[in-house]
Amino acid sequence: MPAPTAALPAQKRDSASALSTIGLFAFVVLAWSLNWVVMKLAVREVTPLWAVTIRTGLAALVLFPSLFAARQLVLPSRADLPVILVIALFHMVAFASLMTAGLVFVPASRAIVLGYTTPLWVAPAAFFFLGERVSARQVAGIAVGIAGLLVLFEPGSFAWGDAAVLFGNGLVIVAALCWSVSIVYTRAHRWEATPLQLMPWQCLLATIVLVILALTVEGAPPTRIGTPALLALTYNGVIGTALGFWAMTVVNRRVPATTASLGVLATPVVGIGLSAVILAEGLDPRLVVAALTILVGIALGAKGRG
Repeated sequence: MPAPTAALPAQKRDSASALSTIGLFAFVVLAWSLNWVVMKLAVREVTPLWAVTIRTGLAALVLFPSLFAARQLVLPSRADLPVILVIALFHMVAFASLMTAGLVFVPASRAIVLGYTTPLWVAPAAFFFLGERVSARQVAGIAVGIAGLLVLFEPGSFAWGDAAVLFGNGLVIVAALCWSVSIVYTRAHRWEATPLQLMPWQCLLATIVLVILALTVEGAPPTRIGTPALLALTYNGVIGTALGFWAMTVVNRRVPATTASLGVLATPVVGIGLSAVILAEGLDPRLVVAALTILVGIALGAKGRG
């Protein structure tokens, strides 16, 4: 009979791996929650397109040498070029730009809730474009999520007559739809390199496109950026984007997809709390009810996959 101590090293390794996974997951949730708050701070000084351009460029500057040092930097194959293009244009350019522009008009807490309606649009889009089956539980989840969304636009609480409010909320919802396009395409793509290995190339392409858009729409880049906005953009590019996506890639390899998707739902909850504390936006009871309803709908949909 083998000695009990023979199994200890393996047990310790498993325990350490579990703890590191939990730690990385907590880091992702906190890092992505703070993203919304810091971008709200950034757009107080920097125009939206230039804010997204700077943060995406910083992410590329961190990712290229980091992956090179880890011997993970690869030239993308021709087969992976479409996914680089789709993620760069629909997620890093369209989603990020529209969401950041929306933050000019919408409180960060509300933008977080609207932004995380993305999973609600993924299931019907995957049904139409990928032929994926939509289960009864997913239909129920979508219905619950939309009910939560309607709470945010109830006529008695929403300023339907304010053009700026309508414009800002519309930008955020369209941003969520753009993100869903990126998600649906990545489901269908057959990856040759890993998502992390392709990310610096996505950031590079997105930065080039964003520079052109920013110059065209907003003019010359800002010559002076205050310390709060500079710190916010640095955080967003380095921690929120580069390190956040690296950590999420590691988590995705260690836990089931459903567990990962449900765990990320903590992000908007934490984000609402951080917005209330850091930005002094307060806790709107209607927003909290809408957020929880939407998250319940998303959780139902995630469990209904298969």
